[in-house]
Amino acid sequence: MTALTGADRRFLRGQAHGLRPSVQVGKAGVTDTVIASVDQNLLAHELIKVQFVDFKDQRKSLAADIAARTGSEVAGVIGHQAILYRPHPDPARRRIRLPRGGAPGG
Repeated sequence: MTALTGADRRFLRGQAHGLRPSVQVGKAGVTDTVIASVDQNLLAHELIKVQFVDFKDQRKSLAADIAARTGSEVAGVIGHQAILYRPHPDPARRRIRLPRGGAPGG
């Protein structure tokens, strides 16, 4: 997967606005179970929110760790939630089309 541009991240944050967190990171931290859940949700939805119930002060580094372990990208960290994106491996089943190559400024 190619790195996301600033415009891609902005677009994905807008798409994630109405989403509810599908995975929560609690007292146990980023466990193998959390990684498996994130991986499964990314496969099903491509764009998800992860809520940090605990470890709120480390949310940016934990979000980067989760992204690295799941092969996804962090589209943003807003409040106590991280937005993760990974396109579906089958191009025919992708739901989200990034606005690459669009008109400048839009």
